Amino acid sequence: MPSITVNVVLDASPEDVWADIENIATHPEWMEDAVSIAFTSDQQSGAGTEFDCATAIGPFRLTDHMEITSWVPAKEMGVRHVGLISGTGVFQLSPIGPAESATQTSFEWTEKLNFPWWLGGPLGATVAKPVLRHVWRTNLQNLQQRYR
Repeated sequence: MPSITVNVVLDASPEDVWADIENIATHPEWMEDAVSIAFTSDQQSGAGTEFDCATAIGPFRLTDHMEITSWVPAKEMGVRHVGLISGTGVFQLSPIGPAESATQTSFEWTEKLNFPWWLGGPLGATVAKPVLRHVWRTNLQNLQQRYR
């Protein structure tokens, strides 16, 4: 699947946004497709953290096993999906204005997912792309509401 990128401007500094999103266990509070998170590694933050995310989009339900692959405070959190649907994702935070005094953050979310043959492979991914883009935009709008 070609990558999907969504973004939003948040009314908070990158450090404040990071303080919120670094707690992976709270992601279901703003991600509508994330039902719950169960850590499968001893650590719960940083590169190497692993967890299962119960995911639901409409009638489709699956457990997405993920591993944090990059962790740069106030800048980037990367993930590798290793469940039924594989691929990579990354959250990137950028200050709007001078970094030392930024009161807003550009939050960019990019995902590149691979669908198994029984979900239509590349054709299924093409069909799912607008749905996933909509879900992830909604998630970022939910996150944006946390800063209003």
